[in-house]
Amino acid sequence: MYSLLNKRLNTLIDNNLGSFLLDSKTGLEKESLRVSPQGRISQNKHPEVLGAALTHPWITTDYSESLLEFITPPLARAHEALDYLLDIETFVYQKLDDELLWTTSMPCIITGESDIHIAEYGSSNAGMMKTVYRRGLAWRYGKMMQVIAGIHFNHSFPLKFWPAYQEMEGDNSAEQAFINQSYMSMTRNLLRYGWLIPYLFGSSPAICKSFLNGIAMPENMQQLNNNTCYEPYATSLRMGDIGYTNLKEGETGVKANYNSLSEYTQSLRKAITTPCPNYEKIGVKVNGEYRQLNANRLQIENEYYSSVRPKQILENMEKPVDALDQRGIQYVELRSLDINAFHPAGLTHKQLYFLKTFMLFCLLQESPKIDKAEQQEIDRNQSLVAHQGRKPGLKLRRQGKSILLQSWAQELMQNMAPVAELMSNIYDEDCYLDSHELHLNLVRHPELTPSARILEELFTNNESYYEFARRKSLEHRDLFLQRTLDADREQALVDMAKQSIQKQKAMEQADQVDFDTFLERYFKG
Repeated sequence: MYSLLNKRLNTLIDNNLGSFLLDSKTGLEKESLRVSPQGRISQNKHPEVLGAALTHPWITTDYSESLLEFITPPLARAHEALDYLLDIETFVYQKLDDELLWTTSMPCIITGESDIHIAEYGSSNAGMMKTVYRRGLAWRYGKMMQVIAGIHFNHSFPLKFWPAYQEMEGDNSAEQAFINQSYMSMTRNLLRYGWLIPYLFGSSPAICKSFLNGIAMPENMQQLNNNTCYEPYATSLRMGDIGYTNLKEGETGVKANYNSLSEYTQSLRKAITTPCPNYEKIGVKVNGEYRQLNANRLQIENEYYSSVRPKQILENMEKPVDALDQRGIQYVELRSLDINAFHPAGLTHKQLYFLKTFMLFCLLQESPKIDKAEQQEIDRNQSLVAHQGRKPGLKLRRQGKSILLQSWAQELMQNMAPVAELMSNIYDEDCYLDSHELHLNLVRHPELTPSARILEELFTNNESYYEFARRKSLEHRDLFLQRTLDADREQALVDMAKQSIQKQKAMEQADQVDFDTFLERYFKG
């Protein structure tokens, strides 16, 4: 099962090709709710001092006006990306008044959907499209799911690596075709082995009861106190049935195909052009106001939730599927990371080192195409680990057979060890091997995982989930307020905020067609 992995590793090492991986790029995206000092979702607009959410490259909003999103540029070293993320959050905290940035994935106290205000992006056609898209999400799925926060890990291998790797593989196709094929192969492995991430990184075993919004507590949940619901062995409820999940896809018939780039884009094209009767009942433009961009299975590609996405940087108002078809895959986005409540950045350096090792492992490991039966196994495994990942004796499904999670996890870690060793040799640092050892220890000792530690603190301190998350948010706020930004970095962020506001105004003044025409042209490509 791992013979091809070992063959590729040995060839890389024997031919000294590891150095071609030195400039692999890492970028991070982190979502974080702005909340009041009491921990309620902020009712204030996106602070102008942070710039325009529509046009700022590093500080924007996600679904709601209060859900900030921090984005780093792609950087050659993982620690540089994390340091950049810390600097962005430092800048933001020192520009806020008394608001907190919520430090967990699951949201704070919410008295109802009326607390959640859809993000606003100004009067330009591009800005209106972003707002209407979010309005459509509210009509289709409700607002509560849209204020869950997470971290996305973006990774790419250097351009100079691909010709050497292609020659090593004896592949004679066009270079970009080979790159696309390799990234899709890696993506399939990230899906089939992706359950390991919520097990190791999951940090949402409990929720504030208000998140249920009056709905009865699910049968598999228990009540810790008047305000907290939890699952004893849960790792990431964010990735489970109450959060982002692929189980809802059956309602609209959407399922992406990851067996090649063309099949992936074709499956998404079908979803964004196929009408959905349930969404047609909502209406598109009602009494002169858009409720959604269209009544298709997906309004746009971003509506399709997946734990992994192959990506290409967009040019202007380009559709993601067009960008992928025309220029191929530039990087891969892993979206299954909970915010680590025990670290101010929401992620640690050692977690980043593990993710880089995991990405290379998934690239080098054999990756057969995913059929319907395996796709069902992937979805089932993700759900099981999200809800019961630390349960003793938990079994997952692999190739039609049951396998103990602990056995599979240890097998994966054992075969990942040579990859971690290669990474440490490439960078001449022990951090990749150290990270691998740390995460192997989490496999051996589930009680040390972040999800277990959170539940332990709740029980030990007799805290509610809200009290735990607010306590951590206050701790992290104090750290950010004490940090000193490099003068050049701070000035760059100040200038970027001003420039983003000017750019948004210019976009609003430059529009020459009405929104109806703009949308029609966009969907025609």
